[in-house]
Amino acid sequence: MTAASHLTYEDKPWLAQLSPAQRAPVTPPETILHAFREAAREVPERTALAYFDGRLTYAGTDSLSDGIAAHLAALGLERGDRAALMLQNTPHFVLALLGAWKAGATVVPVNPMYKRGEVAHVLKDAGVSALVCSDRAWESYLRETAAGTGVHTVLTACERDLQTRDDQRVLGFERAAPADDAEDLLAAARGGRPAPAGREPTADDIALISYTSGTSGSPKGAMNTHANIAFNAERQHMAGQVPAGGCVFALAPLFHITGMVVQLAGSIANKGTLALAYRFEAGVVLDAFLEHRPAYTVGPSTAFMALAAHPDVTREHFASFAHISSGGAPLPPALVEKFRAAFGPYIGNGYGLTECTAPCASVPPGKEAPVDPASGTLAVGVPGPDTVVRVLDERGEPVPFGAHGEIAVRGPQVVPGYWRRPEETAAVLPGGELRTGDIGFMDENGWLYVVDRKKDMINASGFKVWPREVEDVLYAHPAVREAAVVGVPDSYRGETVKAYVSLREGTGATPHELAAHCEERLAAYKYPREVQILSDLPKTTSGKILRRELRSRRGSA
Repeated sequence: MTAASHLTYEDKPWLAQLSPAQRAPVTPPETILHAFREAAREVPERTALAYFDGRLTYAGTDSLSDGIAAHLAALGLERGDRAALMLQNTPHFVLALLGAWKAGATVVPVNPMYKRGEVAHVLKDAGVSALVCSDRAWESYLRETAAGTGVHTVLTACERDLQTRDDQRVLGFERAAPADDAEDLLAAARGGRPAPAGREPTADDIALISYTSGTSGSPKGAMNTHANIAFNAERQHMAGQVPAGGCVFALAPLFHITGMVVQLAGSIANKGTLALAYRFEAGVVLDAFLEHRPAYTVGPSTAFMALAAHPDVTREHFASFAHISSGGAPLPPALVEKFRAAFGPYIGNGYGLTECTAPCASVPPGKEAPVDPASGTLAVGVPGPDTVVRVLDERGEPVPFGAHGEIAVRGPQVVPGYWRRPEETAAVLPGGELRTGDIGFMDENGWLYVVDRKKDMINASGFKVWPREVEDVLYAHPAVREAAVVGVPDSYRGETVKAYVSLREGTGATPHELAAHCEERLAAYKYPREVQILSDLPKTTSGKILRRELRSRRGSA
């Protein structure tokens, strides 16, 4: 290798951190659906999905998803149509995903925490034809939300099905009455019909339209192809983090790109078992660890903080893990060390975006991420094979190792663009290289560090929040004259949302009232936990509100 002072990013100094097996070129299947069909042929009786006390084999999952595919096609879903999937971590999510892919559709994952306006934007922007959701959500607000969006097919599911334990900590709700205007997902799945012929997706087809705020204010859909997903899933499999056929626990939500690719697709590539527990609740997760004995999981640092703080946690809860990864939120070095001392496993950091189909850098198994002595920042990992990560200056030129700049990613996991957004595609993906908007640096050994965000994006527990979206909701309140939203440090979430507002003359509103106004209209991680009322917000001479000045006074109240 050339001397460190003369290395370039194309020299890939990070490969020295990988084992020979991990350095090998990735040879993925054409699609994860191909990998799933192979697993169903080779290990048909192996458990594919574990959900509390419920189990579905690969053969059973294959048959049920066939039934969903046939039903969707019979109801008019065509190849290339969009099917929105809005469910928590349940087998229904996986069955609907595979069924939609077998029908040739593109899946649009939707966060179940989204409120009416957020869901309506996704349904309209993606041109969704079919919607799969919980029966309770359909009855409570999705029926009204979907009206007029173009959705013509609705399948609903009750998350208490496919298991009998009914853990009241997360499944303490009643089944909704059957809907006259929606089909039952499990009834369709159990119809016994084969998937329609001639619908099999190809590597270049769009598998997902994953909505992300990215580097602009309105959420836009990143087009994750089947090839993007298959590459990162196979890369996950090649890393050797899970024994062949082993169990992965779905700590991250499956609607999020990390859960979708690293957990679900990675488990399929490994012909393994994916253990599900509806949604995150620390006690439920710890019980699932003892029951399913998973070898691997991935989640935000906040999840591991909550698990570590649970009164019943012991080292035995983590005894089965061969590897644990963290991503989506900053991982404090102190947490890594405290967690290892208390429970044994080392938490490996990782870095990725929706636009690179989850990870583009991670800590290899058997390695530990260094800490930058100057800033105390923990490295997020190293890129893998077939991937080049560069750090660029404002002109788009590579900076020397150790210098700060914008992180850029090139590789088979990078999306071809944004759904129906050619201008934003050209700006964010010039020449197919992803400009992440994150500021970081790489050392001469290939370790990548993320130190800041280029834009004003807020990262709350691994979820991205765009300030303008929250500001628009605040402006809808009759008392609000001006509004600005910033991220402030939070010991649990990494960052949390804080709003500064000024009020219209002659009106009144309390901080609590304004926060409640947002809570009613936004997902739980988006509404401001802090609201401060000022007489006027700082502005430039042209009238633009200065977020940076508000950010500098974030400690005040």
